[in-house]
Amino acid sequence: MTTASAPVTGTLGGSGRVRPLAALRQTATLAWRSLVSVKHNPLELVDYSISPIMFVFLFTFVFGGQMAGSPQAYLQYALAGIIVQNTLFMSMYTAMALNTDLTKGVFDRLRSLPIARSAPLLGRIAADLAKQLWAMLLMIGLGTLLGFEITGGAAGFVGGLLLLLVFAAAMSWTAVLIGMLAGDAEKVQVFAFTLIFPITFTSSAFVMVDTMPGWLQAWVDVNPVTQLSDAFRGLLLGTPAGEPIMWSLVWAAGIAIVFVPLAMRAYRSRV
Repeated sequence: MTTASAPVTGTLGGSGRVRPLAALRQTATLAWRSLVSVKHNPLELVDYSISPIMFVFLFTFVFGGQMAGSPQAYLQYALAGIIVQNTLFMSMYTAMALNTDLTKGVFDRLRSLPIARSAPLLGRIAADLAKQLWAMLLMIGLGTLLGFEITGGAAGFVGGLLLLLVFAAAMSWTAVLIGMLAGDAEKVQVFAFTLIFPITFTSSAFVMVDTMPGWLQAWVDVNPVTQLSDAFRGLLLGTPAGEPIMWSLVWAAGIAIVFVPLAMRAYRSRV
């Protein structure tokens, strides 16, 4: 007696239905693969460790005296913005990594495996968020050694990290779309820098808004980087931050609503 096999859908290669728990395990496995790849590619430590350290040192000691009279005084204001800027830049690493995997045929190899189609993508995003958390903790730790004081307590500290991770997760879908559409990693890098530099430097990340021309303040006040920097700064320092927290979450939700469908459509068309 022969039995008909059930229709197989939902895998990377379209050859089998994957249960949700199995898909979660596969995502975790591929996330771990991405994390342990640092052992074989130590240059990743430059992106996730050395670059954040350089950002903190350069902004603190190059601009500190000019901006606030002393590096320590400027650090108390600017550290939150420096971390936010680094978080946005690092979110684009997801785009470069996905683009590299596509051009090197990694997804072609994964397509033949009986795994959930979304597992490679979600695994990459999860691993990159873990690397983001490492960089955030590293920068806060270094800032503390240089004189930064966390006056918002443990709740503010944890809340600030969670807020940044939520925003980074939303930005990851923008990165996915860029990684899927770009022809190569160099184009990803050019597009990412073109997008991120203007919005980070026309914000309250590094200077107070009231020092800018009036015509520019109109944009700065609604800039998502301003909202996120003010929210993160307020949580770390224990100052009122309810409104910027709300707008940061609104921006994160809006970015996700727009870019998740677009990114998934581009992803399915490529893999």
